[in-house]
Amino acid sequence: MHPVRDTLVAFKGVQKTYDGENLVVKHLDLDIQRGEFLTLLGPSGSGKTTCLMMLAGFEFPTGGEILLDGQLLNKVPPHKRNIGMVFQNYALFPHMTVGQNVAYPLQVRGMAASARAEKVKQALDMVQMGNFAERYPAQLSGGQQQRIALARALVFDPKLVLMDEPLGALDKQLREHMQLELKALHKRLGVTFVYVTHDQSEALTMSDRVAVFDQGIIQQLAVVDRLYEYPENQFVAGFIGDNNRFVGTLESVSGPLANVRLPDGSVLTGTNANAASVGQAAVACIRPERISLVALDAAGSATPNALRVRVAGLIYFGDHVRVRCALAHQDDCFVKLTLGDPALSGLTEGTQVALELSPERLRIFV
Repeated sequence: MHPVRDTLVAFKGVQKTYDGENLVVKHLDLDIQRGEFLTLLGPSGSGKTTCLMMLAGFEFPTGGEILLDGQLLNKVPPHKRNIGMVFQNYALFPHMTVGQNVAYPLQVRGMAASARAEKVKQALDMVQMGNFAERYPAQLSGGQQQRIALARALVFDPKLVLMDEPLGALDKQLREHMQLELKALHKRLGVTFVYVTHDQSEALTMSDRVAVFDQGIIQQLAVVDRLYEYPENQFVAGFIGDNNRFVGTLESVSGPLANVRLPDGSVLTGTNANAASVGQAAVACIRPERISLVALDAAGSATPNALRVRVAGLIYFGDHVRVRCALAHQDDCFVKLTLGDPALSGLTEGTQVALELSPERLRIFV
């Protein structure tokens, strides 16, 4: 159960264009709940960063309203919004020490020097950088600079912290470590985080909710498990996690389920996610780890709601094996099997097998 929270930020019919013709953000209605970790996820040019920049005050909306705690922000300058910001390149002042960098937001707000020192110490301790106050940014690693940028964003107790790809410059191992640290810090502080990334695994690892953007529109907004298990359209299914696609024609509909006939004559039953009608071109999608791989019986036939395929390759990933499967008139599909799965026993390239697809896991889109 997720606790009921009140709305901190509201986008109401927000639009943004830079040239007066093409809308980068088309019509955004979005409520951000107080205390949540919300990620704006999408490919380059999808509108996610523009939304963050409008919330920060570096861009202004062309139409609609943005409200923070009920206050209209449309024309409020960035330094009057009480919002912390962390950039990908950290944006630290190279001529200032770590302590001076973190103190800067307090200084521009007119806080007394004695009070500043205590706040800076608290902020640096919060990100486990308390012993680095006298160093300069050039003396720090990328991960350390990222922590300082975060301390600077938190030092003045903002209502909201915005992060624009803040881990993008870090190597994979440090990036994954910082994801866990950020999530733990968010849980400890209870501050509202809005995070922009194009990295789907990062979004799933850290967020309470994720808004998936494409072409200036939120395609789906949901908690992470629902987003992964129940994508609402083809774009979300393809952008979040790995996905297999089987192209065919919708043959029949029965309540929430539908049948799709593939070009080779196979029929698959799945959830009719977009309320498609009979005769429409349709795509049936399923995650690689939701497919069961079974041996064909002696007669060479497969079980119901299954596809007969040929193993085209096995790819070792350490904790699992991806089985690449070829079937007629479709792209290759992949099955993810854990190392102890009996289905792997004796499996080699060229083997004929059946893929069992649960109707509850197979989602049909138009």
